[in-house]
Amino acid sequence: MEIVILAVVIALVAVGLISGLVVSSRKKKQLPPSAPSSTPTITPPAEPRVGEEAEKPRDEARRTVEEAGLPAGTPVGEEPVVLEPEAPALEVPEPTAGRLVRLRARLARSQNSLGKGLLALLSRDNLDEDTWEEIEDTLLTADVGVAPTQELVERLRERVRVLGTRTPEELRTLLREELVSLLGPDFDREVKTEGGAETPGVVMVVGVNGTGKTTTTGKLARVLVADGRSVVLGAADTFRAAAADQLQTWGERVGARTVRGPEGGDPASIAFDAVKEGIAEGADVVLIDTAGRLHTKTGLMDELGKVKRVVEKHGPLDEILLVLDATTGQNGLVQARVFAEVVDITGIVLTKLDGTAKGGIVIAVQRELGVPVKLIGLGEGPDDLAPFEPGAFVDALIGD
Repeated sequence: MEIVILAVVIALVAVGLISGLVVSSRKKKQLPPSAPSSTPTITPPAEPRVGEEAEKPRDEARRTVEEAGLPAGTPVGEEPVVLEPEAPALEVPEPTAGRLVRLRARLARSQNSLGKGLLALLSRDNLDEDTWEEIEDTLLTADVGVAPTQELVERLRERVRVLGTRTPEELRTLLREELVSLLGPDFDREVKTEGGAETPGVVMVVGVNGTGKTTTTGKLARVLVADGRSVVLGAADTFRAAAADQLQTWGERVGARTVRGPEGGDPASIAFDAVKEGIAEGADVVLIDTAGRLHTKTGLMDELGKVKRVVEKHGPLDEILLVLDATTGQNGLVQARVFAEVVDITGIVLTKLDGTAKGGIVIAVQRELGVPVKLIGLGEGPDDLAPFEPGAFVDALIGD
């Protein structure tokens, strides 16, 4: 009996095993294909053929275009080309040689009252006392000054008396010689910019605001660049609004760098830094524009004295140019005296000598300060600053 029961149990177990295998086989047949693994398969890029570059994925190329800031529509996959902004073209100033001669017609138009008036008076048949008084008045009205006027009239009287006959050509020659003599033809009118062996030439530009001081500094930079010199500008006029911007604009036109500081900053510090930069760069010349606030005369003069002392720590100043507005006449002489008390003026720049200016101021200011007029400004153009040449100046006054 026990044997029969054991046989039945073994038979049931065998049947169960066989049934399980069959069911498992059926389930495998019904299952869908297995889903791909969540881990991406990395396929290495194909090797580029000879002469070809590997192609960037499209999304990466699109990002490159956007990051480069190129306009939409730039072909994807091509190497982007980033264009650098073009530097502004530098201006080429006119050469300074003969510049006053080229501007002669402009000077003559504004000075006819002096030269033409004197010639007309000297050409009269009878040179009586009334005529000589008119000659004196003409000279005084032209801002020649009292002492130079008296000296010129006496010399003209003597030469006319000796001359006897007075043809127009003889009178013109006589007047030209006396005016040139009065202008001091022996003055050294060269603007000194040589500097030392290891330091640049240093020029300090002073004057009252409104005389064209900053503009003159910029134009002088053009004169020097035209003569082949390298220039650094020092914007030490920190109290006039936009003075530094104005000077920097002048410099950028001809490739001269401007050293500047904060508005209201210490002018002496900026002047010192400008010379320091000029030495570091190996520049030929450093031009320093200074403040000119006449209404605070004491403070201004103290400031200019400080600028001069600080700059001279690098080496001696080569030039201190005083800028005067020629249209102010005798008032300009008052300004000249004030500046001459503080700094050693070595040369004068007369601006605005066109228009209503009177040419006699050239004679008067030289007599007042004992220093030469070295440059004159004849207009608003960038190249209207010219070296002063007595002969050419007188020729413009009296005409041909």
